[in-house]
Amino acid sequence: MSQYFQMPKAHNYLFEIENYVPGKAKIGDKNQKIIKLSSNENALGLSELALDAYKKHSENIFRYADGSCLQLREKIAQKNNINAKQIVCGAGSDELIALLVSAFCGVGDEVIYSEFGFLMYPISAKRVGATPIKVKEKNMRTDIEAILQAVNEKTKIIFIANPNNPTGSYLRSDEIDLLIKKLPKNILLILDHAYEEFVTVNDYPQPLEIVKNNANVVMLRTFSKIYGLASLRIGWCFCAEEIAEILHKIRGPFNVSGPAQDCAIASLDDEDFLQKSRHHNQKWLNILQSEVAKLNNLKAHFSIANFILFDFLSEENCQKAQQLFLKNNIILREMTAYGLNNCLRASIGKDDENQQVLKILKEISTFKN
Repeated sequence: MSQYFQMPKAHNYLFEIENYVPGKAKIGDKNQKIIKLSSNENALGLSELALDAYKKHSENIFRYADGSCLQLREKIAQKNNINAKQIVCGAGSDELIALLVSAFCGVGDEVIYSEFGFLMYPISAKRVGATPIKVKEKNMRTDIEAILQAVNEKTKIIFIANPNNPTGSYLRSDEIDLLIKKLPKNILLILDHAYEEFVTVNDYPQPLEIVKNNANVVMLRTFSKIYGLASLRIGWCFCAEEIAEILHKIRGPFNVSGPAQDCAIASLDDEDFLQKSRHHNQKWLNILQSEVAKLNNLKAHFSIANFILFDFLSEENCQKAQQLFLKNNIILREMTAYGLNNCLRASIGKDDENQQVLKILKEISTFKN
């Protein structure tokens, strides 16, 4: 039968998509101890409360999950003092990015994102035939004025990751306020705050209040990072009720699994784990950035997330550095997909893992340019 089947022709614009390549997860012999610092996961794992919830849910695997994520949405709403009707949950914030683009963009529309923004933004635009517009950054930071200059009658969505992955940089409250003030109200501004829980700086925007006061702004969050539920795929967005209604129409009826919902609810009850994770992360951000500042032949970009972008000042030295890390069974994230060929990104790991990274960085600093 298959010999008579002719595959329907896919949309031409789909062939322009470059597949998203996640951070390397394995190297060499499977029995080797690997230090995986390529995917911005929580060094401390996940909350014990979440793990207990996962085990308990095993008795109900045969049941369909709550398609509306009602209990989780109400828990998020209670914790953040927001309206549960304005919350939509998804299989990671990746799905929500795709849903937002699918709902509001199509062929001939444009989606704006910053030069080193998350690669799922242009991929999501291309999958619906929209044109992704990459706006150059200034000193590795999103350039508000450049974004505003790129806006035209075709612009439907602007994505801003804050803090940004992979650079670790962020936009201050006054910068976001300026963008919103100057942006036409018929354009969606999507603030991707995947790493918000790690942030400790005082001038960081308050996205929940921003969404409450601006119907064209959407905030994205995830349980993949500080909450340590990356494998379960669960995220959420906060938006105007009208936007939420549209997203509910086009999402899958059971897009978030039962274990993911239960673990997310349990995670929100464990404030101690959240604070411990934030403290560990900030401690090592400070140590690594201050120690690398003393070294030659490399630079650590300032970060407020749970990773640091290391610049080895030349592509040759970056490749040497990568090989040295791999030789020591440490996996960092290559940055060639972002055009940052001199750089590697390292997640903040456990104490001993960070110490090994620093030891190798000191060795790398002796490389000749």
